[in-house]
Amino acid sequence: MSQVVYPKALKLGSKIAVTAFSSGVPKACHPRLNIVLTHLQAQGFEVLEGQCLKHNIEHVSASAEQRAHELMTFLCDDRIGAIAPPWGGELAMEVLPLLDFERLKLAKPKWLFGFSDISTLGMVLMSKLGWSSAHCSNLMQLHPDESEPLTAQTLQHLVRAERGYSFTQVPSKYYQTNGESFAENPDTVMNVTEQTCWRTLPEQDEVKMSGRLIGGCFDTLQYLLGTPYFDLTTLKQRFTPEGIILYFENAELSPTAFKRALLSLKFKGVFEQINGLLIGRNAVIGHGEKEITSEQVLLDVISKLDIPVIYDVDIGHLPPNLTLFNGAYAHISAHNGMDHITQTLK
Repeated sequence: MSQVVYPKALKLGSKIAVTAFSSGVPKACHPRLNIVLTHLQAQGFEVLEGQCLKHNIEHVSASAEQRAHELMTFLCDDRIGAIAPPWGGELAMEVLPLLDFERLKLAKPKWLFGFSDISTLGMVLMSKLGWSSAHCSNLMQLHPDESEPLTAQTLQHLVRAERGYSFTQVPSKYYQTNGESFAENPDTVMNVTEQTCWRTLPEQDEVKMSGRLIGGCFDTLQYLLGTPYFDLTTLKQRFTPEGIILYFENAELSPTAFKRALLSLKFKGVFEQINGLLIGRNAVIGHGEKEITSEQVLLDVISKLDIPVIYDVDIGHLPPNLTLFNGAYAHISAHNGMDHITQTLK
């Protein structure tokens, strides 16, 4: 049995490398990028900007080879404490075959943080190397004036993230469905208008689960599951004697595509391998009158599972986001508004 590898906590003077191994930042959003990078520096971090960052052509910042080369350079640089992509994107999968995991076994572990397509690499670092990563707010959301608590506290957790660190988070009060464009207003902060409500199955009962957190963006991870990049059986054998809590969120899958993907997990026996399921708010919220909804799809599949389920959680593309450490031991409870998640990095 192997231990989860937790990189060293960030501290004053830690170097944070900013590179876009998926979508880059177009010129219209450079003012926002400059604000968040300046904010990192104001908090005492040293920022190293990559070359694969300030361009976005055909959904990516640069060629797969360029992105992989820069990512490997940063991952192997032991002076770097964390890698912070600006946001996610579509095609992080392209760089995976170009990474040298044997070489990375000799590198000092470092934090990767963010959500969306960032979780594609986060899952692979966990599967291949045992490195924990943080599924949390993206760098572009970390504006100095942001007051939403889960978002504003993101870096605080990374500063404390050492083996033995334990912390509890509760649901947000409100979440965002429509945010202002970074291009139109570089100083925008979250517009949280909708009341948060974690939901449970079985309904109206207190739902509890415990185990090691593993997960990310369902849109991308569904394609990695069952490959050497995301082998749930091997992860369970190597790192999780306590069992796995699988978490994911749907960013763009239509209701029918979402149902196919969920059924695929069922057919692969994934739900039989986990202690519980934690599902983020579904970002696909517009439907025609005759279409099945994403919530109907979800309930069709998961209501028949013999495991505890909590859904509409603060995970994903309807922010804010909890900070979830892959590999951390978690105890989660949802009951009559007394919802919480406690994580311990052990």
